[in-house]
Amino acid sequence: MSASFACAHIHAGVLSVLPGSTCKILPMADGGEGTVETLISSLGGRYMEVTVHDPLMRPVSAKYGILSDGITAVIEMAAASGLPLLEKHERDPFVTTSFGTGELIKSALEHDCNKIILGMGGSATMDAGTGMAQALGIIFRDYRGMNAGMGGGSLNRITKIDFSHTDPRLKDCNIIAVSDVNNPLTGKNGAAYVYGPQKGATAEKVKLLDENLRHLSGIIRRYLNVDVENTPGAGAAGGLGAGLLAFLNAILEPGFDLIARMVGLNHWIQWADLIITGEGKMDVQTSFGKVPTGIARIANRLKKPVVAFTGYIDKGWYTMPHPEFIAVVPIADKPLTMKQSIAQAGILLERAAERTMRILQLGRAM
Repeated sequence: MSASFACAHIHAGVLSVLPGSTCKILPMADGGEGTVETLISSLGGRYMEVTVHDPLMRPVSAKYGILSDGITAVIEMAAASGLPLLEKHERDPFVTTSFGTGELIKSALEHDCNKIILGMGGSATMDAGTGMAQALGIIFRDYRGMNAGMGGGSLNRITKIDFSHTDPRLKDCNIIAVSDVNNPLTGKNGAAYVYGPQKGATAEKVKLLDENLRHLSGIIRRYLNVDVENTPGAGAAGGLGAGLLAFLNAILEPGFDLIARMVGLNHWIQWADLIITGEGKMDVQTSFGKVPTGIARIANRLKKPVVAFTGYIDKGWYTMPHPEFIAVVPIADKPLTMKQSIAQAGILLERAAERTMRILQLGRAM
């Protein structure tokens, strides 16, 4: 479910029990999927659809947004360089490239945007943003002066970075890269070891990719005097965070914090009597930078109660205290397969909201 879709069904469930209530629908995101929709929904703007290249350099249609100010673009790198664009057997971060993400940035520049918010979630790549940079005119050369190639497997061939053909419009463009992770570029907590396997890398390739990312960080240090190797967030999106820092002088910021600030989340939480949020799966990771916990922490600070709906509560969730939520409510109302759960997600969520409101009514009556 998209954030807007989920909000609409929760809203319907609330109104079925409390028809006189006033609800503020505020879809949220953390820099991953849904970031464009969240900001367009809250701040206004328009969607742009362009043909770019997917992680294997095949043509693909991708959307991004331009906010109502006309100069701020919101891009999700997953729209052009995301894992869902590939079949499982096609996943190989040795060859996949972020080139399409660079093409989305270029399209935003062509529409006179001078500020870009770039969500880094869901990538299929491990090229440290070199593909993105190539789409914007930056050339990575090998020891012979030739183009070093594309993909995470080519990074160890780079010996020189050539900025002479870089898109000049980048000089006047501010880029804010947002993510919900703070991994460094290399090492056991870095891009390759943590995220390489889910992108299709074998154990052997994970080791090589980490070495390649380390090699590139040394080249960046030599040519640009920028140390990206251990910067928190540099390992996001297969090292795209590092590439954005080094090649485009971007700022890295936690996605939830930026989006919450832009949509005025504090104001609306202060306004409300009850806060409702949710996530597909509530597990230990939910407590680390995910949207529901971010919302709950603000609400707790403002002394507002929070209810969360979820498709699944992992057993790890019960091993940790979660005082920030007054209740976490599974939406399933009977035994269901995954396929059935997905097909019926909207109505299940609506009914869960209705049941929860009736329980809250009971509490008020007592």
